[in-house]
Amino acid sequence: MKNIPLTPKGPVFSRIVAGVMKWGAWGHQLNTAQMLRLMEQCVELGVTTFDHADIYGHYTTEAEFGAALQGQPALRQQIQIVTKCGIQMITPNRPQHAIKSYDTSIEHILWSVEQSLKNLRTDYLDLLLLHRPDFLLHPDDVASVFTQLQKEGKVLHFGVSNFTPPQFELLHTRFPLVTNQIEASLLHLQPFTDGTLDQALRHGCRPMAWSPLGGGAFFAQQKDERIKRVQEVANRLAAKRSGATLDQILIAWLLLHPAGILPVLGTANIERVKAAVAALPIALTREEWYELWQASTGKEVA
Repeated sequence: MKNIPLTPKGPVFSRIVAGVMKWGAWGHQLNTAQMLRLMEQCVELGVTTFDHADIYGHYTTEAEFGAALQGQPALRQQIQIVTKCGIQMITPNRPQHAIKSYDTSIEHILWSVEQSLKNLRTDYLDLLLLHRPDFLLHPDDVASVFTQLQKEGKVLHFGVSNFTPPQFELLHTRFPLVTNQIEASLLHLQPFTDGTLDQALRHGCRPMAWSPLGGGAFFAQQKDERIKRVQEVANRLAAKRSGATLDQILIAWLLLHPAGILPVLGTANIERVKAAVAALPIALTREEWYELWQASTGKEVA
C-alpha cells in the first residue's frame, strides 16, 4: 500500500489509518504483548498510521500503546503517531475536572503534548489535532503554541477534528492545518453537503474520517430501514466483484471521493484491517456511488 501526503508538503500517512480507541479500556483491553502484535500486523499490511487521543481509555490508552512500542523501539521509525487534545473529561484519572469542558489554551496544549510524549514514549508526534471545537479558542494563541511546538520538534504537523468549515478556516488563516478529522460514512453524509469536503479540496488538505462504517451499525442485530437499504445495495455491488464484502464496498465508497478521504478504522480486529486494505483496489462507478447515496437518503438526487 502506497502512503499518501495529507497536503503537498505535509505528513505522509497510510491510506488506511488504524484507530486505537478500542484497543484498551474502552474496548478489547489488549495487554502489552497483544497490542504490540497488532501494531506489527498493521505495519505488515502497510497500515502505518495510528490514531490516538489523550482521553482514550480514560487517559490510559496512550501509555499502554507506548509500553507496547517499547517492546520494539525500531518500529517507531516505521509508523506515524497522531493524537488529539482539548477535551477535559470527567474521570478519576483527572480528578481536577469538575465538568466536561474544552481547553485549547496555550498552557493546556503544552501540558497535553508533554503528557502524550511521555505516555507514548516518543520524542515527537507526527500530527496533533485539536479534538473538538472550543468556544473559547483564540486562534492567535493556538497559532503561537503550534509554532513553538513545531520549532522545538515536538510536533511535526497540526490539524483539527470535528471542526465546522468556518472554524477550520479561522484557524487555518493563522497557522497551516493539514487535516480535519471528521465523521463521514454512508450513515453520516453531512460533510458532503455542508462544505467540509469542498473546503478540504480547496485547501488541498486530505480529511480523515472516523466511523467510516457507521459505527458498526451495519453489523448490529437490529437495523433500521435506512441501514437495510444501504446494505442491500452494497451487498449487490459486492456480489458483482468476486470476493468483495459489505464493509469493503462501504470503504470503497469513501475512497472514491476526490477529497482523498483517509478512513480511520476503530477496530482491534486484524481481519477488519485486512478487509479495509483489500478495499483499496475496488473501483466503484459514479452510478454505483450515487446508487449508494440514494439508498442512504431514501431518494434520488435533486
